[in-house]
Amino acid sequence: MKCVAGIDNGTQSTKVLVYDYQNRSIVALVSAPHDMISRDDGTREQESSWWTEALKNCFDQIDPQVKASIEAIGVSGQQHGFVPVDAGGTVLTPVKLWCDTSTVPQADQITETFGGDQRLLDELGNLVLTGYTAPKILAFRQNHPDLYEQMRWVMLPHDYLNFFLTGSPWMEYGDASGTAMLNVRDRCWHEELVRCIDDSGRLMEALPPLIEAHEIGGQVSEEAASFLGIPSGIPVSSGGGDNMMSAAGTGVVTEGKLALSLGTSGTMFGYSSFPIVDEKKRLAAFCSSTGGWLPLLCTMNCTVATELYRTMLEMGVKEFDQLASKAAPGSDGVITVPFFNGERTPNLPRGRGCMVGMTGSNTTKENMSRSALESAIYGLKMGLEAFEEQKFEAQGAFISGGGAKSPIWRQITADILGIPVKVPPIEETAAFGSALQALWALTCGRKGFMEYSEIFDEHNPKTGAPDIEPIQGNREVYENRYREYKEYVEALSTLFK
Repeated sequence: MKCVAGIDNGTQSTKVLVYDYQNRSIVALVSAPHDMISRDDGTREQESSWWTEALKNCFDQIDPQVKASIEAIGVSGQQHGFVPVDAGGTVLTPVKLWCDTSTVPQADQITETFGGDQRLLDELGNLVLTGYTAPKILAFRQNHPDLYEQMRWVMLPHDYLNFFLTGSPWMEYGDASGTAMLNVRDRCWHEELVRCIDDSGRLMEALPPLIEAHEIGGQVSEEAASFLGIPSGIPVSSGGGDNMMSAAGTGVVTEGKLALSLGTSGTMFGYSSFPIVDEKKRLAAFCSSTGGWLPLLCTMNCTVATELYRTMLEMGVKEFDQLASKAAPGSDGVITVPFFNGERTPNLPRGRGCMVGMTGSNTTKENMSRSALESAIYGLKMGLEAFEEQKFEAQGAFISGGGAKSPIWRQITADILGIPVKVPPIEETAAFGSALQALWALTCGRKGFMEYSEIFDEHNPKTGAPDIEPIQGNREVYENRYREYKEYVEALSTLFK
């Protein structure tokens, strides 16, 4: 048995997947939950110690013989979080997460100082959005100047776990592009943008070195090995953001492949061999974690609406889905605008959740429940339109995340998007992608460089559920309802700016 491990540090939990690459089988898949600190001002934070405790919890669940067979590790992490680390390796403050919207003033300040949105697109390829890392760094400097002076390294969540495993700091281009400090065309830090946050040069010195996706970043230290019960000295690959590693786990690593994830956030992304910058500001021009680029749309509220509605109705997931299935497609005109956490696409960090289109006859629990499922996909349809405008021809899409477990949500996704959707054979796509990236780095180190697609083709499970095709009648209903959704969003946007 020869294995590689993939770690996925998500918003709600940490997962560890161990893949036997010799026999091409998953030999362990475990998870441990995280808590979250939430405040009404948009604060969303976690303690880094919760991640390392969850990581130990995961490895403690794995058979010692399986752990002993691990030859390399790859790490996936929730994007855009800000982990400030001092010279001794101590995290200086709770970690602000991707869904934290408390830094709107700092995002606006950086944008204005740099010269506005258009200059950002022209020179970096991305805007400075509230969810990204850059405004979190400025807020830290403004609100905790003494701690900022102690900061030695700026890290993202997966960078910190890499550092915890190896003691070495590094970043790779995929997740780094989501900091809003990377020039995604030239794949380097944009020093002028960095100086808009701190013109002393201190921040530039705190940015870790960038490495290529196929490179080994470091080796597991004896301390981490003893803590987790894994071999010391084994290589740790570059890692990446959860969307980048999900792309690696579903094979979205060659032209024309498209995937979407229905998790706490909703994402849609496709592989490109060149940077794609959307002048209409819908797609993020991210790099991939497999050597290319990964244009991506992210909405901040996907399973958020369904979880809130389920809690209000005091229902389990299956019961909620059954209730929603009793409503007709389009929910008889009831539409949820699900901006409960604010929103990134469209860029409305001060947005709030709304329910609209209600009448005396359509205001039912069934319609409300189905509208929550539909609303997340309306947001993702904006992304599909953006991809199509970039001449990206999507014949179908892989669908993953918690929402992908719901049969009714899968069908709604196909109907609204108007394309077939397919569930990947391996459910935990980010963890599997991390494991395969570790195998890629291991193989490149032993045999010389090869494309990631060669690794994926060799280890891609060929089995899986059949495609979910759009139902023509439903598709026509949703075309009309989607137009209404966009009209409501446009009207409500004036209230949220």
